[in-house]
Amino acid sequence: QVQLVESGGGLVQPGGSLRLSCAASGRTFENYSMGWFRQAPGKEREFVAAFARSGIRIVYADSVRGRFTISRENAKNTGHLQMNSLKPEDTAVYYCALVTKGNPIASTLRTTAPYDVWGQGTQVTVSS
Repeated sequence: QVQLVESGGGLVQPGGSLRLSCAASGRTFENYSMGWFRQAPGKEREFVAAFARSGIRIVYADSVRGRFTISRENAKNTGHLQMNSLKPEDTAVYYCALVTKGNPIASTLRTTAPYDVWGQGTQVTVSS
């Protein structure tokens, strides 16, 4: 069973940057699609970015495109989310997740439905 642990969250000023990491243990994750989601207080969990299993397709939410970059280091079983030009509205708990069954298309990766392994989340607060 794969387990995920996020790290790298914290408090940052508007315009600042953070790099989140997602470490997988238990099994290699290079054959899985990986995604990042976030959830602000009182709101539903929303899609941020995803990396399809093939490694070819990457998708971003419109709200973060051009500011966030998703990546993965298969040799280290680790994924990353580089977040630049952060805004107060980016404040949320950020979760990484894997799809260990199947190979969903890019549009489906934008939903929580195909993800069956989730990390515990890391808090990101953007405030002056």
